[in-house]
Amino acid sequence: MARHKTEIVTVERFYTECASELGLRLVAGAGGLKRVIREPTINRPGLVLTGFTRYFAFKRIQVIGNAEAYYLRSLDPQERQRRYLLLFSKPIPCVVFSRNLRPGPDLVRLAEEQDVPLFQCPLITMQFINRATLALETMFAPRCTELGSMVDILGVGVLIRGESGIGKSESVLALIERGYSLVSDDATRFTLVDGRHVVGTSPGHTRGYMEVRGIGILNVAAMFGVRSVRLSKELDLVITLKPWEEVPDVDRLGMEQEYFEILGQKIPHITIPVRPGRDLARLIEVAAFHIKLVQAGHNPAKELNDQLVAQMTRARQIRG
Repeated sequence: MARHKTEIVTVERFYTECASELGLRLVAGAGGLKRVIREPTINRPGLVLTGFTRYFAFKRIQVIGNAEAYYLRSLDPQERQRRYLLLFSKPIPCVVFSRNLRPGPDLVRLAEEQDVPLFQCPLITMQFINRATLALETMFAPRCTELGSMVDILGVGVLIRGESGIGKSESVLALIERGYSLVSDDATRFTLVDGRHVVGTSPGHTRGYMEVRGIGILNVAAMFGVRSVRLSKELDLVITLKPWEEVPDVDRLGMEQEYFEILGQKIPHITIPVRPGRDLARLIEVAAFHIKLVQAGHNPAKELNDQLVAQMTRARQIRG
């Protein structure tokens, strides 16, 4: 099981990834782009600008909207400068002026002196806060990488694990030929979304490609069509392929569900014994259908067990 890592989000990364969506424009303080954003949300520093600093969420991006801007304009120049210094008294990541509001020359000069990035944004304040918060939550989400290939089988995200040479790539290739979609080959990156959804994707440089031993690198989309590749998919099932002799106790009924933990979330897990002659792709496909059925509230093993128990109970009642 891979360890997940805590993401470090700098102002530079936020700017690079969100400039287009949010319409961000760097006005001053380029020397501070390496500053770290420590909390995935936005703060309006209205109280701080009035002089109240007992509670100051300085670890967040600071946004100046109409209310803050008009208040600052109401102050005389010397008092306004003191409020700017108060805002910069803590190591804030950056300041964003929404609604394309223009920061005053004194603030621009101070931002350059103290290397505090200063941005303009055309969005109204609440739109910027909502969109930036969503983007930051994605950036801050816990991540990890698991060795294994991931496919989408009729809406069921399946991670296929197993030692090298066990048949993972061959199984994935057979599933793609049947019309299912490749998410990632060989190594899959996972992100925890909303604290409960584990979403898998491929490392950027290998997205859409897979390696098949003896053939080489395949461009999946070019060979099987654009529908054969998915950028990301929520994980619903983990399948581990193991040599037959390494699985002495094969669960023939499936009464007890096993789980595999990724990013603190328990994902249904099935171990499939491998030996010559077994159609692994078909078994993986059926396992995905089975999990989909179980998630819909139908457990065939439990249903059969309940029927047998009921039948034996009736037989005892008749004999008694």
